[in-house]
Amino acid sequence: MTKASTKKTAPTFRCSDCGATALRWQGRCGECQAWGTVAEVGIPTQIVTTRAAVTAPAQPIGELDPTLASARPTGVSELDRVLGGGLVPGSVVLLAGEPGVGKSTLLLAVACRFAETGGAPALIVTGEESAGQVRMRAERTRAVHDNLYLAAENDLGAVLSHVDAVEPGLLVVDSVQTISSAAVDGAAGGVPQIRAVAASLIAEAKRRGLATVLVGHVTKDGSIAGPRVLEHLVDVVLHFEGDRHSALRIIRASKNRFGAVDEIGCFEMREDGIAGLADPSGLFLSDRAKAVPGTCVTITVDGRRPLVTEIQALVARSPGGSPRRSVSGLDSSRVAMLIAAITRPAAISFGDYEVYASTVGGLSATEPAADLAVAIAIASAAREIPLPPTLCAIGEVSLSGDVRRVSALERRLAEASRLGFRTAIVPMNHVGDVVGPEIAGVRTLPVATIADALQLARNISAEDPGPRRPALRSVRGNRG
Repeated sequence: MTKASTKKTAPTFRCSDCGATALRWQGRCGECQAWGTVAEVGIPTQIVTTRAAVTAPAQPIGELDPTLASARPTGVSELDRVLGGGLVPGSVVLLAGEPGVGKSTLLLAVACRFAETGGAPALIVTGEESAGQVRMRAERTRAVHDNLYLAAENDLGAVLSHVDAVEPGLLVVDSVQTISSAAVDGAAGGVPQIRAVAASLIAEAKRRGLATVLVGHVTKDGSIAGPRVLEHLVDVVLHFEGDRHSALRIIRASKNRFGAVDEIGCFEMREDGIAGLADPSGLFLSDRAKAVPGTCVTITVDGRRPLVTEIQALVARSPGGSPRRSVSGLDSSRVAMLIAAITRPAAISFGDYEVYASTVGGLSATEPAADLAVAIAIASAAREIPLPPTLCAIGEVSLSGDVRRVSALERRLAEASRLGFRTAIVPMNHVGDVVGPEIAGVRTLPVATIADALQLARNISAEDPGPRRPALRSVRGNRG
């Protein structure tokens, strides 16, 4: 007589914060590093999957209607640029940003524009503020409309009940970390809660064809708070960036199932709300009648949009034995490299001098194409020689002192020409992109090394600087 063999299955332990599982108990979760959150959840059972009824039969891909996924404009052109035309019915957008950057103000304006179209209403569910606080902001930003509904809730079931009652075409949840479900263990904002709330809202959006925008918090390092699976579940992930000391705000997409991810939207924070900037280049230039030493203009490309940026530098004698190197809006390591690269060709010793470099308007110019302008600005400040206001410089500088080619040179020079720049110092080997001594109405001066660029900038500064940029004032007034 043989005995039937039985196989014992070890119990499973699970973290109540992040949901990670382990084969044995641990005092500290190995995933989220939380203490005292691992508990036994019982012996896992074998899952038997049974056949279920399908929601809709599979169809040939050629017979599907592509207009069902057509985007609907939000009424905010800069946001539509990033989204790829607007919000798609049934899509879920995750908008993340630092506190106070203007996420709620922007989405309040989007919801009001959606309500003004006269179709389905827009619903805003706020879990961070009271309804009265949002009403005061709407009054200040002129975002009050009869077709715009507002609810202050923190329970997922109540949010879904509001959706059933209002039947909106646009749902804004501010924010997903403040909504919790009674059927899931853990506090609001925890990984299990965020995963359950996001999955329920996404399922409701797909079932109703409801365009949904979820506001997300960010951590100290700038990443989206919560499980990474949240970014995989949604259709679009947007990052709202900006310095609270600057009026400039930028939206960029890190994921977009309906459009490109190399577009950015520019906004300006005002007292009466947030407004799109169809032409933001004027924010990054100083409007002065006389040229001063230590300034040079470059054209960076963020996404597909060229942005004219002014680089400012200041070189001063150090009062102590350790001179400072301080930057703002630039890559500090690249600025240190450029200081070393121009020491020999510029015949300048920076050992006893402090160097400060920054951008104008709060824009970050960290791409290598700004190297040449940064180097020329530092040399101009050290020599106290001003550059003509109609001169710009574009190029990457290597450690050997060579000036390398950059991408999209013709697009950069076209933007420079539109703003009144007449001369540009460019890399010598730019022939692969465009050919000619004049590109897009701008006279090009090709250089091969940083030494040639510094000497050329010094020779140009001795010439007549000419009038200041004629298009600068008109650009400042052209705001969408």
